[in-house]
Amino acid sequence: MTNLLDLTGRVVVAIGATSGLGKTLAAGLAAHGATVVPTGRRAADLPCDVGSRASVDGFRDAVLARYGRVDVLLNAAGQTLKCPVQDIVEEDWARIFDVGLTGTLRACQSFYPALKASGRGRVINIASLGSYLAFHQVAAYCAAKTGVLSLTRSLACEWAHDGISVNAIAPGIFPTDLNRKLIEGTPRGAELLMRTPMGRFGNPEELVGLAVLLASDGASYLTGQCIGVDGGFLASGVNQ
Repeated sequence: MTNLLDLTGRVVVAIGATSGLGKTLAAGLAAHGATVVPTGRRAADLPCDVGSRASVDGFRDAVLARYGRVDVLLNAAGQTLKCPVQDIVEEDWARIFDVGLTGTLRACQSFYPALKASGRGRVINIASLGSYLAFHQVAAYCAAKTGVLSLTRSLACEWAHDGISVNAIAPGIFPTDLNRKLIEGTPRGAELLMRTPMGRFGNPEELVGLAVLLASDGASYLTGQCIGVDGGFLASGVNQ
């Protein structure tokens, strides 16, 4: 039987993959056979700033010139901000949306022709538990990630006839450089653990299996979905 999860020969563009969960996902996809082009604002080779249409398009052109095709687009760029809603200034709100939501749109629009030409294009967006739930004092981030979920569904419906599947991953609580100080050994972290039936935070490598599936022929009839990898967080009610 054919190995439906084999990514050999596929070119994956991983945006926001120079650090955090995006970096782990990029490495995981490469380990399963894909040619992965990781990028971000700090990338030494082929940098990309999703806040700039010109930067995204320039990156796309460089990838196509070097590799000739793009089969999978992973959108993992994002920023967060902890601030009471009443104190958020519009510039910060706009920045969070510009990177997390509009940046995802820019990348999807820019790579659309290449993904269509692939014949089995895949888009994997990184959503969030905040796409479904409110988290204290991160309203801008949650609103942007809710938008990513909605955009995922819309693109899946519009691009299905182009042979492009569009899905999202909603990670649970994974300590990264972005959030580690907020959740490790803090009351906030204790509450998050209490709400997670598995009783622990996730390890970034635990996201790789789903990303491989969504990038592969194993997900050929799967689109418009957002799958939580969260230790049961979204499913839980009372845990004590």
